[in-house]
Amino acid sequence: MSIAIQKTLSLLLLIGIGFFLKSKLNKEEHKKGLKIIILNIALPAIIFVALLKIEIQPDLLFLPVLALIFNLVMLGVSKYVLPLYGIDNDSPTMRTLMMLLPSLAPGLSCFPFLVEYLGDEALAMGALADIGNKVFVLILTYLLAMSWYYKANKSVSHSGNQKIKGLLLSMLNEPINMVMIVAIILLGFGFTLESLPLFLSEAIIQMKNLMTPLILIFIGVAAVLKWDQLKMIVALLSFRAGITFIISGLLVMLVPMPNEAAILLAVVFPQSACSFWPYAHMSAVSGMEKLDNKAVHEETFDMGLGLNILAVSLPFSTLVILGVFSSGSYFVNPYHILLGGATLMGLAAIPVVVQLVKKSNVGSYKLSEEESE
Repeated sequence: MSIAIQKTLSLLLLIGIGFFLKSKLNKEEHKKGLKIIILNIALPAIIFVALLKIEIQPDLLFLPVLALIFNLVMLGVSKYVLPLYGIDNDSPTMRTLMMLLPSLAPGLSCFPFLVEYLGDEALAMGALADIGNKVFVLILTYLLAMSWYYKANKSVSHSGNQKIKGLLLSMLNEPINMVMIVAIILLGFGFTLESLPLFLSEAIIQMKNLMTPLILIFIGVAAVLKWDQLKMIVALLSFRAGITFIISGLLVMLVPMPNEAAILLAVVFPQSACSFWPYAHMSAVSGMEKLDNKAVHEETFDMGLGLNILAVSLPFSTLVILGVFSSGSYFVNPYHILLGGATLMGLAAIPVVVQLVKKSNVGSYKLSEEESE
């Protein structure tokens, strides 16, 4: 068994451990405690380490730009496609899906396979592309979440100036954003992780190492999957994978690629699982709503749905990426990539077609009743 598959199984095992701990961590304060450690210790530490390890290669700056463009395209596509699945515009479900579906978590779902199948050079290119994705999941989705919070709960903001002031204050109060500011200042003065005192860098790395196991166990503990919701999530993830294959196929067709490894990187990187970072921002908004529950009339996000998407997204993306690498050179051909995308989008369209048929039958039944009267 390859190292990449074994690593993936270890990640899924951690979710399973969380699932079996449900009976032990069954109180709300247990889940809240786990979430506090993740959001205030592990996530800030991993951001700090990632920023201080950034090595930007000028000739490859187009990679993070492409990744960011992909995030934005998926955000736009989600806005217009999700209503076809019966999801109401400007609803907590809609906002939750628009936060998560365009995001990527290559560290958990993609990078282990890049190392195993394509080597360190492809991993380095993937890590560079992830900088653009990080801009989206750390900054843009946070701004989007706060914008939706103020829009959904208009009574908590009375003017444009207050809204901007509240946004800035909430950003500064978040440990993740504070750490980002400190790391950027240190980078500006030429500091790296290696140049920090050993006791400090070691402590930060130890906190960073908590990240992956805690998140996966938390997903297992908190996720509550229902069959109807599971079907919807799988359909949406299939659509996400399908449109991503089509975007990758067009990119491979239109942009000259130096080798097969670069083509496969363009195919599998966007197939990464949904990121935990947007969920962290949604949690921050949820906390604000609880503190100001008198002013809040509607929850901005569906936190349960968000966790369930994360729980299903990791194994789903892993299977897709493993399928690409296991198919040899099949997905090197852009037409095969497009065909794979069309197939997945066709499967994802089945619930939409079924829903339309049901509505049509109901309409016909009512019409026949009226005619008989």
